[in-house]
Amino acid sequence: MLLDETPLFEPSLLQELDWSGNTASFSPPVSPSSPGEGLVLRPLCMADFNRGFFKVLSELTKTGDVTPELFTKKFEHMKTTGDYYVLVVEDTHLGQIVATATLITEHKFIHSCAKRGRVEEVVVSDFCRGKQLGKWLVSTLLLLGKKLNCYKITLECAPRNVAFYKKFGYTASDDSYMQCRFFD
Repeated sequence: MLLDETPLFEPSLLQELDWSGNTASFSPPVSPSSPGEGLVLRPLCMADFNRGFFKVLSELTKTGDVTPELFTKKFEHMKTTGDYYVLVVEDTHLGQIVATATLITEHKFIHSCAKRGRVEEVVVSDFCRGKQLGKWLVSTLLLLGKKLNCYKITLECAPRNVAFYKKFGYTASDDSYMQCRFFD
């Protein structure tokens, strides 16, 4: 099975982001055009299956046994809907994915048929933590959500991560989060 460089979404969306609206501070400064030595922030592509994408995700949660065929089928579904924006950070020296995060847009009838964004699966490889990659991913997703005209962006996080997300302007909601879980 050919796993090519097809991106999940149009890469130009990232190049068009207005970084003047970024609220997080970086030291040293980073941006999509200046991410750091050997790092590239880009959309997930099919070939990332072989670049350690699932290894990074497994540092966050169970990934299961995903075959190239299953990955391709899910990738094509996500690409077709146009509502999934999976970012990856690739270390070009290693040829490996070292971080990832996802923005999912949800179409609503409320707010004049607006879109809501949801941030999911923010994870940075253990050996790359402390290099501002998580901050870079979350900042990018917020700017992307704004560009896509989301009326709000939400996320769920562990209590230990609340302070991290507050840096971006997230606030705790009065709503109770509830779930019905069918699988671990």
